[in-house]
Amino acid sequence: METEPKKEHQWLHKLVGEWTFDVEATMEAGCQPEHFKGSERVRSLGGLWVVAEGEGEMPGGGTATTMMTLGYDPRKNRYLGTWIGSMMNHLWLYDGALDAAEKVLTLDSEGPSMTGTGQMAKFRDVIEFLGDDHRMLSSHMLDESGEWRQFMTAHYRRKG
Repeated sequence: METEPKKEHQWLHKLVGEWTFDVEATMEAGCQPEHFKGSERVRSLGGLWVVAEGEGEMPGGGTATTMMTLGYDPRKNRYLGTWIGSMMNHLWLYDGALDAAEKVLTLDSEGPSMTGTGQMAKFRDVIEFLGDDHRMLSSHMLDESGEWRQFMTAHYRRKG
């Protein structure tokens, strides 16, 4: 098994560090956006993976803990990962690609629709570096009309 990190693995390591985040989320269309804050620690796992552990406020109150893993599979030429959170029992599986400018990582997934019907829906998380110490995560859901609807934006800023 080849374990030598590639340039795609090195790109992921831009995420390594201590971060704070501010989130604006509109969970239901037509509702007012909610705002919450938190922090995240991202570490390298063998130079091939990054593991992000976050903690923050939840819309409506309470605290949530999250964990994300991201890596790159050279055989598939794809970024792969997972996301879990203490507020749900769904394991999100990521499959994505980096844009040509190497600034934006788009990760596709599937999970429970926010409509409350129990149906599954397609989701897309987009990680974009706006600078070395500032990145943005936007989350989108494919709605019933076939349009991508952005429901969350998080700005991450590197600590000190």
